[in-house]
Amino acid sequence: MKSRSLMGIVFLAIGAVLLFFAEQGALEPGSLIAYTWPSLFVIPLGVMFHWMYFTLLGGRGAGVLIPGGIFLTVGVICQIGMLTDGWSWLWPGFVLAPAVGLFEFYWFGNRNKWLLLPIGILTVLSGIFFTVFSIGTWMRQLFQQPVLAIVLIVAGVFLLLGRNREETSR
Repeated sequence: MKSRSLMGIVFLAIGAVLLFFAEQGALEPGSLIAYTWPSLFVIPLGVMFHWMYFTLLGGRGAGVLIPGGIFLTVGVICQIGMLTDGWSWLWPGFVLAPAVGLFEFYWFGNRNKWLLLPIGILTVLSGIFFTVFSIGTWMRQLFQQPVLAIVLIVAGVFLLLGRNREETSR
């Protein structure tokens, strides 16, 4: 990639972040770091471990992919959590993080089939927790919003004003 293209991507990313914070009225350095610390510290650490494996180690030493996958997954989860404040349904991502690191080790390492056991257990647990807590969060928001009330009112009106099939068939 040309340096001009790389600088263009960097400028676009910085501009998008500044636009996001300008709308929220939080362009102070503390606010920027408070919202973007995963992208500044955790994600680059995960990328560094992957870079080490693919360039410096030349495909040997797949063990560095375990912390690389963990840091990258945790960084993405934390960044999404910081931007959306969705910690109540994002926390199962922390259970998934070791599974991602172990899967990378399995995929690029010697493919020891016994690694699939903890990978599968952690992935299934994360999926179950994510599903349960996501549905719980969405239901809690649905019950707090007037959406459920409106749906119940509309259903009641249809039941009261709609023709009863038993009455019309007689």
